[in-house]
Amino acid sequence: MRDIVSLIYTGFPAGVVGIVLLLFRVGIGVLFMRHGYPKLTHLKTWANSLNMPIFLCFLSALSMFAGGACLILGFLTPLASVAILGSMVVAVGQHIAQGKPFMARDPYLIPDGQYEGPSGKGEPPSWEKAFMYCLILMVLAVLGPGFASLDAVLFAP
Repeated sequence: MRDIVSLIYTGFPAGVVGIVLLLFRVGIGVLFMRHGYPKLTHLKTWANSLNMPIFLCFLSALSMFAGGACLILGFLTPLASVAILGSMVVAVGQHIAQGKPFMARDPYLIPDGQYEGPSGKGEPPSWEKAFMYCLILMVLAVLGPGFASLDAVLFAP
């Protein structure tokens, strides 16, 4: 068992690095819980909008919500990161397949009437955000949760 743990966790940094990992991990966890919750509560609508099977959408939403909770707690951090990463890779692929650009045009340069909602102008679709999440999740999967985590309590030597 210890060999498997040492393969998954490279260490549990303390000090400034550990504090930054804590803030980074908790912040990203909150964002993914906030992304996953509405998808879970409106699963059929979300699946229909993506034209994907509801079961796959459920797995994606669950990975975001439960994975976000795991990131906040620092519990099974590399595994939670990889689970969410799978959803984000699919999101990148969908955006690319739909011909969306990597970076959206500046929202202030968008013609009036486009991408407007009740709160004003929004950003046009792109795959930039999903790609950034992929990078963030890879960092968390490799660096781990840091010292202030359940993983450190359970798996530190």
